[in-house]
Amino acid sequence: MADVHSIETRSRNMRAIGSRNTKPELYVRSLLHKSGFRFRIEPDYLPSKVDIYLPKYRVAVFVHGCFWHGHNDCHLFRLPGTRTEFWREKIASNTVRDERQSERLLEDGLRVLTVWECALKGKFRLTEEQLADALNAFMLGTEESSGIRGSAT
Repeated sequence: MADVHSIETRSRNMRAIGSRNTKPELYVRSLLHKSGFRFRIEPDYLPSKVDIYLPKYRVAVFVHGCFWHGHNDCHLFRLPGTRTEFWREKIASNTVRDERQSERLLEDGLRVLTVWECALKGKFRLTEEQLADALNAFMLGTEESSGIRGSAT
């Protein structure tokens, strides 16, 4: 399948995608704050870089884009038809890095939560109430690691 954009346009579009303060991150932070949870944003004193850290609960939260982090069996993830090998390697290295970061945090006694983009947007997104309930359940529970994903994925 050929790309609908020129190489230069596609490159410019991909470079413009930020890695901090994304809409999904801002939404999760807003929901946590509304639920009464207080947190730190990307603190540098943890053994791995995390999007959100809740010191009181010792919970590290990652907000992952389904494409960039290779969310399997997700309607928002599809390997591109052009430069397929590049994207396969890029996404695989992101996945390996994610696993390594989570392991470091768990070894340090933190709990790890991953909120997937499909829980926040797309045809299977959770309602605000469902997402708030899932966040609350994890924060107040005892699970070491979990993920929040869209309802049908």
